[in-house]
Amino acid sequence: MVTLQPVCAVPLDWSVPRATAVVRVRRETPDTWTLYLRPPDGVFAFEPGQFNMLYAFGVGEVPISISGDPSQADLVVHTVRAVGAVTTALSRLRAGQGLGLRGPFGTGWPIQEAEGKDVLVVAGGIGLAPLRPLVYLLLRQRQRYGRVAILYGARTPQDVLYRADLQRWRARLDVRVEVTVDRAGRDWRGWVGVVTRLIPRAGIEPGETVAFLCGPEVMMRFAVRELETLGVPRQATFLSVERNMMCAVGLCGHCQFGGSFVCRQGPVFRYSDIEDRFRVREL
Repeated sequence: MVTLQPVCAVPLDWSVPRATAVVRVRRETPDTWTLYLRPPDGVFAFEPGQFNMLYAFGVGEVPISISGDPSQADLVVHTVRAVGAVTTALSRLRAGQGLGLRGPFGTGWPIQEAEGKDVLVVAGGIGLAPLRPLVYLLLRQRQRYGRVAILYGARTPQDVLYRADLQRWRARLDVRVEVTVDRAGRDWRGWVGVVTRLIPRAGIEPGETVAFLCGPEVMMRFAVRELETLGVPRQATFLSVERNMMCAVGLCGHCQFGGSFVCRQGPVFRYSDIEDRFRVREL
């Protein structure tokens, strides 16, 4: 007699969140917190640009980009903006409490393509979080690249992320850092306006530049247009397109982007590979 075995009696690693403890929490802005987590296995390796699935017990699960330093394997860092039920529940966690974690998933920023070239990092809002690990790596290996410019835009001065990091980066003599806000009071001493206006002032050599972009899609559309005008090659521009990801492994279909699944082929894409789709609004 043949005995039938139950299907998926032992869940696959990617399908079950592992319990993870919160080490500490830092408030970044009025609606954004950074969570520092203890890796389930003691160490955690990832590529800048990848994401994890975070599960708030009893509430649900969301994809959140990894925003920590790749060299710190003893911490998993995520910056979360409270915009829905799950992210609000995550933002209320405190040190000693737990959550579920799956990952890492997705493609990373192809930093190896930037060696020997100028590097332009353009971030809008919370889009700085997926780019922060890339910046850590760039600055640690600074001698491998030409000029490096980091351009960041936020809605208001109160919405600026990672203030301490931005100050440290700006203090360096080998990197250009510019921060702009859409609206500001008289006490703001920086740029006012959309971040794309800073691109022509970045001081890069367009034909020898690799650009990394993350932020609201409308920002990335205008940034791509500005880069094309300057002469940055389309194949040298990379975007993080984080659309409707839910399962992280391409099974649910929510993140289908033309012929690609964002959670599997992305979230980082080469612009020349998705140009036809990216120009279609609401796709």
